[in-house]
Amino acid sequence: MTSTVLATALGAFCAAVPAQADEDPRAALPAVTPEAETPAVFDDERGGNADADDPAIWRDPADPERSLVVATAKEGGLRVYDLQARPVQSIPAPPPPGPGDAPGRFNNVDIVEDVRLGREPANLAVVSDRGRDRLRIYRVDPHAPEGPLVDVTAAGVPAIFTDSQREINEEMTAYGLTTWTDRRTDRSYALVSRSGRTRVTLLELTGPPEGTVDYRQVRSLWLPSTFRLPDGSFWSPCTDPGESPQVEGMVVDPANGMLYAAQETVGVWRLRADLTGRPKLVDRVREFGVPGTYDAETDECVLGQDPGFGGKHLAADVEGLTLLTESDGDGYVVASSQGDSTFVLYDRELEDHNEHEGEFRVTAASRTLDGTRETDGVAVLNAALGESYPDGLLVVQDGDETPSEPAREATNLKFVDLGELTDELDD
Repeated sequence: MTSTVLATALGAFCAAVPAQADEDPRAALPAVTPEAETPAVFDDERGGNADADDPAIWRDPADPERSLVVATAKEGGLRVYDLQARPVQSIPAPPPPGPGDAPGRFNNVDIVEDVRLGREPANLAVVSDRGRDRLRIYRVDPHAPEGPLVDVTAAGVPAIFTDSQREINEEMTAYGLTTWTDRRTDRSYALVSRSGRTRVTLLELTGPPEGTVDYRQVRSLWLPSTFRLPDGSFWSPCTDPGESPQVEGMVVDPANGMLYAAQETVGVWRLRADLTGRPKLVDRVREFGVPGTYDAETDECVLGQDPGFGGKHLAADVEGLTLLTESDGDGYVVASSQGDSTFVLYDRELEDHNEHEGEFRVTAASRTLDGTRETDGVAVLNAALGESYPDGLLVVQDGDETPSEPAREATNLKFVDLGELTDELDD
């Protein structure tokens, strides 16, 4: 289905189901239900401080039914699932290097295909280790006896943003991540953001002769932290003391080399993936321009009166970003609007200025298979994945997995048939 047809159908659907004044306005949005969900993980000591965050989908070209979903679980490391959402492999995060030091904390993951390792091309899962301020790199090998992900991180890879273990322990470290292969040069890169800062850094992935993967820094870019409002005043988003509005979700459109970056309390930016040129703010969160004051007792920001300069579609924080491509070259940038538990679609075509195309939500399929709330990461693949997902797969993080054990914070991933989404939007 072309984007024009999809957008028209989406607009007709939303217009046909008006929201009542006393009802949740999200109820008017198209909704899809999950086919499966991964086991809950728990962010407590008993659960290994595991917190599901960011997924990526690897398609097995030889046997699509054996494709995999790779997901970060922060201090719980990295988890691998089959298409039935069953655990296949669990990789622990690195231990702390010394007493009182931060342990590994896997934050974001992405797949980069056909990277040359030694003599052979390989598919890699690249992970940002927020706890150690480094990348971890794994070769995807479904036939490996120890599991489909094999660690190929070069020995002695450098810290990305910090100069000492003390700085690492202060957590101003690697955070969001996406990968990109420049079609002009066939060189592959990781784009990594810094926690608590506006900085995004471009790292080239390099393959030493022994078949491991190293990286080198190419350049960095700092997004704004202060904005001039239409009334002439200046505004900065409320953050924890000493921090700036950070970026996490990112995705690169391979067709044109454009990076989309979600600055959580600001909005979605578009910029060149090589970090040259001038960034453009595609859309703003609704809270854009709202003054806020940090409250140390609650560790929260108390917002003031809304001056009305924000966007209409995203509710802070804007989190995961993914790219839904279509066979005709069109498609969408999909953003996770964590503040209202919805997903927002933007046209990926630059000629259409990434215009807003609509929204949807993921709702419960049954009493035991719930929908999603407060979603972080999101991934989509518009390609046949065997009999399990012949129309493709959408994977979304659920920040509030229910039902769960009492008094335990639980998260997981939901698997959605991509065909259901396109069918729902087509109704």
